[in-house]
Formats: sequence, C-alpha cells, structure tokens
Amino acid sequence: MKFVLPSLSFVLLLCSAAGNAAAACAPDALGTSRVLTLKREYAAYGTVQHGALPLEKGEVVLTFDDGPNPETLDKVLQTLASQCARATFFMTGANLASHPELGQRVVQAGHTPALHSFAHPVLKSLSVNEQLTDLAHGLTTFSDVFGYAPAAYRFPFLDETPAILAQLKERKITVASIDVGIDDYHPNDMRSAALVGRLVERLRQTGGGIVLMHDANGPTAEALPELLQAIRDNGYKVVHLRWE
Repeated sequence: MKFVLPSLSFVLLLCSAAGNAAAACAPDALGTSRVLTLKREYAAYGTVQHGALPLEKGEVVLTFDDGPNPETLDKVLQTLASQCARATFFMTGANLASHPELGQRVVQAGHTPALHSFAHPVLKSLSVNEQLTDLAHGLTTFSDVFGYAPAAYRFPFLDETPAILAQLKERKITVASIDVGIDDYHPNDMRSAALVGRLVERLRQTGGGIVLMHDANGPTAEALPELLQAIRDNGYKVVHLRWE
C-alpha cells in the first residue's frame, strides 16, 4: 500500500484558509495560540496512559472522536471557526467511508485528521486477526479519503491492544491518548452545564493537556460554544497539533 503526503499547493491552500479565518475572528475569540508540529513517528502521548505532550501549563489541545457525523459536524465546525480554534478529529473509517466529503471538510476548515479505528469495536473482545482487519480497513479508508496515511491513531475506548500497538509502531503512527475527558456520553449527565462543569474541574486538576470530546454527539455539539468559552474564560490557550 502506497501513501503520499499532501501536496504543497494543498498545504498552502489550508494555510490561506486558516489565515482568512483568523482575520475574521472577533477580538475576544479563543483563537489558536500556536501550532505544535510533531514527527511522523511511533510515540505515545496523553497522561491517562502515557507521557505528556510538550505543552506549557495552561495549554490545551482540542480533540474530537467518533465522527464525521452529518447531523452534528456543521455546528461543530461553525463553532470552532467562530472562535478561530483548531482541533484534531479522530474519525472512524466507517463514517469516513459513508461520508468522505465530511472528512474533507474537516481538513478544508484547517483541522487535523486522524484515525479512530474502522468500526469502533471493543478491540479486546476480538481475535488478533479481527483487530488487525479493523485497523487495515481504517488505514485503507483514511488513505482513500485524504490521500495519505494517518499520522495518529486513538484506540476506541482508549482500550489498547498489543497487536495494534505493534502495527502502529511498524507504520510509525503516533498513539494519541488523553489528559482530560468530559464524559460526554450516556448515561452521564449530558446537559451543557454538566459538560462545562466537568471540563473546568478536570482542567483545574491537570493544568491543561489533551481534551477529549465527541463531535458525533448532539449534546456535545450543542454545548461546544459554552465549552470553548469556559476554556477562554479560565485562561487556557489552544495548541493545534500537526504532523510533519
């Protein structure tokens, strides 16, 4: 399987789009304070399971799992654009196969795409062959949509397995865990105030880091303006991840 990196013209187009969006930002927008460029290599970040990203205290990385979902993506992208905030989207291969145009829209909006398995299975309930088949399907779909291999992979439920870790190491794909989760899934309280409360409390405990949200969930999409406002009001700065 052959993977190619995005063309220079495509990268310049994204930079131009990001610059235009930044120019349109309100003075009090959250914004994106800097870009952290990582090597395309096997590494593992996120203090829930691994070491920390090279972030300063008070810096956060916005990440979203489980999309792209046609029912929620527009609202999520519009909210991020209104705040000039850039994020990393860990997308499932199955959703990308169904909605490749949505994956492209994520990238065109200036965000970073990454892989979150193909079918979002409970990997440890599968045989090794089934685990590797899911990974292979996810890699193929991602490459078909974007034209290059994913630089990062997040395990479903953060449930790592030796077989997939070995494959990620061989393919020089970074493992992305988290530092902060807001439990934005049922049966947890999904009201906006509860999501914001959990985010603020957990950021207070960690001082920043990789934040996990689920853009495919309707309540998260609805609460995102308040979540971003809480990040801004509590003095945190957004760092955008990219890979060389």
